[in-house]
Amino acid sequence: MTELPSARGAEVGRRIGVGLMYGLWKPRVLGAWRVPASGPVILAVNHSHNIDGPMVMGVAPRPTHFLIKKEAFIGPLDPFLLGIGQVKVDRDTTDRTAITGALGVLDSGGVLGIFPEGTRGEGDFASLRAGLAYFAVRGGAPIVPVAVLGSSEKPGRLIKALPPLRSRVDVVFGEPFEAGDGSGRRTRKALDEATGRIQKQLAAHLENARRLTGR
Repeated sequence: MTELPSARGAEVGRRIGVGLMYGLWKPRVLGAWRVPASGPVILAVNHSHNIDGPMVMGVAPRPTHFLIKKEAFIGPLDPFLLGIGQVKVDRDTTDRTAITGALGVLDSGGVLGIFPEGTRGEGDFASLRAGLAYFAVRGGAPIVPVAVLGSSEKPGRLIKALPPLRSRVDVVFGEPFEAGDGSGRRTRKALDEATGRIQKQLAAHLENARRLTGR
């Protein structure tokens, strides 16, 4: 039996995230109240920089379990990420352990964080993978779109791989929405349709977030 990601670990991860993110940068968080206070939720986050996940973990109102590519679990990061309730996923195969862990988070009323684009890119939600639709429909969880803006505008002076220290990073949470059509169907066609609906909602949220923040 697969051991579920630790809810207590995710809370510890959130506290670490709060300290690090607010200590190193200046997050401006908009719309966090839109995240439902209880029950399963999926945070769908655009992905243009390595700090996007830790940033959302630190500013989200609830502890979050992110699906993270297995390549990130190297050396001491492996036990650390697992210890703070994150979910290791092999993107090159149908990773049953990761799927079970992610659904377990939702079944227990937790928050699952997903980068629906699959890999770090422009962060514009242009190419969505079907996994997000599957988890939303199968887990019966509303999706909250999250736009992280400013993390990849320019590299830091000290550490090029990070945004400049004390620079402002905007995190905008959108309105929760249901991905499915209400039928509960999980056929390939239903999931394709759900992916189309999700893409429209996420793209609209990103456009709105850019307008709101001027970025």
